[in-house]
Amino acid sequence: MIITRHLSRVVCLAALMAASPLVQDSARAQGAPMVMKLGTPTLNDGQHEFLKRFAAEVEKDSGGRIKGEVYPASQLGPIPREIEAVQLGAIQGFIAPAEFYEGVDPRFQVLTAPGLFQDMDHVDRVAKDPKFRESFYKLGASRGLAVSSVFLSGPTAINSRAPVHHVADMKNLKLRVMASAMQTNPISKLGASPVPISLGDVLPALQQGTIDGVMSVLPVLTAMRYYDAAKYITETNFSMTVSCFVLSKVWLAKLPPDLQKIVTDDAMRIGDQMHPWVTAFYEQQKKTWGDSGGQVLQIPADERASTMKELGAVADNVVKANASIKDIYDVVQQAAERTRK
Repeated sequence: MIITRHLSRVVCLAALMAASPLVQDSARAQGAPMVMKLGTPTLNDGQHEFLKRFAAEVEKDSGGRIKGEVYPASQLGPIPREIEAVQLGAIQGFIAPAEFYEGVDPRFQVLTAPGLFQDMDHVDRVAKDPKFRESFYKLGASRGLAVSSVFLSGPTAINSRAPVHHVADMKNLKLRVMASAMQTNPISKLGASPVPISLGDVLPALQQGTIDGVMSVLPVLTAMRYYDAAKYITETNFSMTVSCFVLSKVWLAKLPPDLQKIVTDDAMRIGDQMHPWVTAFYEQQKKTWGDSGGQVLQIPADERASTMKELGAVADNVVKANASIKDIYDVVQQAAERTRK
């Protein structure tokens, strides 16, 4: 086990060094294609699919001058380390739910505000709203990140060891969430205990009973076979998880203008094409969960409606407590109103 972990770290380090700006510059001078390393914490989901499409398109559109390499399931390191590597230019692109970037800029968390979106299609309309893009794509720019695509990951759900049929069933449960106040505060409001732990620690914690459940999206849970540890999923639809793809500004700055345009244009175009795939995949994975012995439950509509009013107030309080996120929260809310049906 110790040898395996050591080898894993060596492989990770070698991968990052191969993508470093100095190595890239040397390769370019020798006429070799530039390597574009792309990471994500998930596997066989919308984020992974986006990276595969993006890598293929950039390689084609650049005439082979850029070669994309995709590393799912945190192969390039834990999420915070991968984000840091993007900032430094050692990894060229990374995709994860927007709130994972909160450590870089707290404004990223606004997309997970409960009650912001009506449904999955509403997320797509907001993500393509020009005024939303004009503001949101600037987040993280001063910290080396270039937001280049935003699209739906899925509705939030509760995956639990015991069934959750009603909102009251969440009381006293220890639920893994992301560290964002937009997730921890609503969970606390529901009477559960939010437990922010890294993605790699979630499954063992579920298996051992250290936590009672996890707040995530169904396709990610299915792809990672969580049904073996906790077979119940409750579709709460209290909020939506939105994927955010960022490119390294350090790396982009080193590209000639034509390649910069190819990379950024391809990222936005492919992200805009992801929604039909993501929604169809969601329904497919919902069936897979049931076929694998899991159960998919729903909160009654009347309970959800009354709970949403409470959680909307919680989101407003998060914004009031952190003035730095108010402006972008207003932008997202306005985009949501413009695109509401």
